[in-house]
Amino acid sequence: MGLRPSCRRISCKSNFSQKYRRYLTTYIQYPIILKMSLINIQKLTFAYEGSSDKIFDKVSFSIDTDWRLGFCGRNGRGKTTFLKLLKGDLEYNGVISKSVKFDYFPMEVKNEDNLVVEILNEVAPSAEIWQIQKEFSLLSIDEDILWRQYLTLSGGEKTKILLAGLFLNENNFLLIDEPTNHLDIVGREILAKYLKGKKGFILVSHDRAFLDECVSHILSINKENIEIISGNFSTWLREKEKRDAFEMAENRKLESEITRLKKASERTARWSDKVESSKFGSGPVDRGFVGAKSASMMKRSKAIEKRQNDSIEEKSKLLKNIERADSIKIETEKYFAERLISMADVAIIFGEKKVLKGFNISIERGQRIALEGVNGSGKSSVLKLIMGQKIPHSGNVNIGSRLKISFVPQDASHLKGNLRDYAREEGVDETHFRMLLHKLDFSENQFEKDMKDFSAGQKKKVLIAKSLAEKAHLYVWDEALNYVDILSRIQIEEMLIENKPTMIFVEHDKTFCEKVATEIVKISG
Repeated sequence: MGLRPSCRRISCKSNFSQKYRRYLTTYIQYPIILKMSLINIQKLTFAYEGSSDKIFDKVSFSIDTDWRLGFCGRNGRGKTTFLKLLKGDLEYNGVISKSVKFDYFPMEVKNEDNLVVEILNEVAPSAEIWQIQKEFSLLSIDEDILWRQYLTLSGGEKTKILLAGLFLNENNFLLIDEPTNHLDIVGREILAKYLKGKKGFILVSHDRAFLDECVSHILSINKENIEIISGNFSTWLREKEKRDAFEMAENRKLESEITRLKKASERTARWSDKVESSKFGSGPVDRGFVGAKSASMMKRSKAIEKRQNDSIEEKSKLLKNIERADSIKIETEKYFAERLISMADVAIIFGEKKVLKGFNISIERGQRIALEGVNGSGKSSVLKLIMGQKIPHSGNVNIGSRLKISFVPQDASHLKGNLRDYAREEGVDETHFRMLLHKLDFSENQFEKDMKDFSAGQKKKVLIAKSLAEKAHLYVWDEALNYVDILSRIQIEEMLIENKPTMIFVEHDKTFCEKVATEIVKISG
């Protein structure tokens, strides 16, 4: 079902109480009351070719070009699609009016052999060198990087370089799509502070701490509507939890009312049928009188029945507004020994470069260990050693015998084919696998689609669900949450805390690590 504008949720036709409408008005700050809203979306409607499902259905709202706007929503709801619509990459019905030019990140760099200074001259042709140096200083970038080939940069360095260049273009409004995927925790903190000093952008991110630091408003694609509030992600989440609690109480009342109306409708239908059948009874009767009375009562009963059915339909729609995030249960295997893995004085060597040296760790049953360190410090290499991959190293690596390990890699781009075949190929129980994906917000029709058409977040959810469906002694996750939406992250957090699997993982989401990890091991490289 396509998304509808928020105003429909609290229209005067709603059957919600006046108290509820006042509650929503108090906490949801709609942009139509704000000044200088220069990006106006009116009756935006869009569906991908060949699909009957509308991503957006007559959506209307406005965005002030001075906002630092965080953009949230479940995977597959249309965040990246909306950015493409703003850019003009897709055809749509409705109106998008603006007084600014949109710039998009991540942007394509055609010639990566060029020096960084040449790339920046293409991105921001009017920028002076002192302006570039100022942005570099704010992003903790060494100026010497200007004279390096762009292709030699790390993913995090490329992110910061391109964002610096895009912000040098005056009067442009930036569409920033998940800039944190190549940044470690320190890099995310630097970028968040940088963005907090800017204005005029939409930011898609699934990192709660990052959003809290740098945005002034939240645009959220919910299950049934779109809303905008003033504040950061934590503000939005608190108000969402309050609204959900209120809606759940209202929904319990609605369910009771629907049951009552259905019973009344059935009684009306039986009464109507009884009156109609009286025309054909035995004995002397004035059939003209009975027929006229029957027709009148039939008309009246049908009108009552229609009003009742309309009321049932209206109230049933209201039951769909809550964004559900059901709890997840998994089954793990208990290892016979207390210690599963140990590493002593491990060094990892690539060519003449030691990526890691003197590294020691032991993984005990029930621990959830987060590896923390800057990019390139060797975190992923440690996970690969645990997985038994051939990584050049010295030192002692002891892996428990007959240890069952479930692994989630960083890359999910290889996924293709349907989910049923994938479950069979991976040897996991299809029923459990499907249940996990349903709880992670997969609809039934997605089980018939080719995984190559899934969003990046949906592909990562497939890998996570496959891992959770495996009864393992140890779960090894390498940045499993990249692209995964925040509500799903919260579900996964709660599941890991509740079920207590033994884990070692790399994750740059600071909030997730603080909540899930029983121990954080820092790698200095």
